[in-house]
Amino acid sequence: MDQLIQSLIIGLANGLIFALVALGYTLVYGIIELINFAHGDVFMIGSLIAFALMAPTDVGGFAIFPVTAGTPVPLMIVGIILTLAVTMALTAGLNAGIERVAYRPLRHAPKLAPLISAIGMSFVLVNVGVIFAGATQRTVEAVFPTNNLLEAFGITSISLSISQVFVGVVTVPLLFALSWFVSKTKQGKAMRATAQDPDAAGLMGVDINRTIAITFLIGGALAGAAGVVEILYNNVMVYNMGFRFGLIAFTAAVLGGIGNMRGAVLGALILGEVTSLSDRYVSANWTQAIVFGVLVVILVFRPTGLLGQQLADRA
Repeated sequence: MDQLIQSLIIGLANGLIFALVALGYTLVYGIIELINFAHGDVFMIGSLIAFALMAPTDVGGFAIFPVTAGTPVPLMIVGIILTLAVTMALTAGLNAGIERVAYRPLRHAPKLAPLISAIGMSFVLVNVGVIFAGATQRTVEAVFPTNNLLEAFGITSISLSISQVFVGVVTVPLLFALSWFVSKTKQGKAMRATAQDPDAAGLMGVDINRTIAITFLIGGALAGAAGVVEILYNNVMVYNMGFRFGLIAFTAAVLGGIGNMRGAVLGALILGEVTSLSDRYVSANWTQAIVFGVLVVILVFRPTGLLGQQLADRA
């Protein structure tokens, strides 16, 4: 039972990171019905930027906001916040630039054209990662202590680390902030209107191009935040990490119901637990197969995903 609970804690942390990336997929699809295959690589670029900003120069970073295990806590918090802000801003701009250069000119083209463009942008970003990070895995020093926070309550058989709490501290407020933005703000209403009927939204005065650009900005910012969290949680980055995370996050978005934000988060949390349980009780070599097996089984019974809705065709 202790091992099961430990696996569930690890799965929850992984699922929250998957959720940030999955939301980028589902937001873009909900607005323009495009699978942005470059989104996972935007996440990788976010990890690369965080590595460059925080890592010491002797391991390949620039140490602009140096954060190490020996950094005083106040300076560590400031460094992480600044790294998070800069990374989110840069990846948001990168994602918006991708939309402007690779997707907007093809908006009215056949569906296959922007899909191929998205795959091409993914290759471009992967090669950018190789150029700046190299073809080998880059490792940074673990920032957070390995103390078990549950020991304060007399629990030693189950571990809850500071890094796992950090994942929740960063991701949960971002998830709630996105939900508030989409549901309560004027721009969020414009996004929902564009997702429902872009032509009608345009006739009602919504700037479609601006709304789509803001959607890509938000998706890129979330991917950048996930990249920072990932490198501080697992302490590694590699040029092709965007493929694995992107694949799982896209699967999570489909599992929950592509285009549904709550579905994307639910799907990500489910797959986070599935990957953790598979790694512990089966084998890490089988995890990817099990993830897609879960997706196939659920889609057989719920073709629109767990929270997706089947819309009836109107005459």
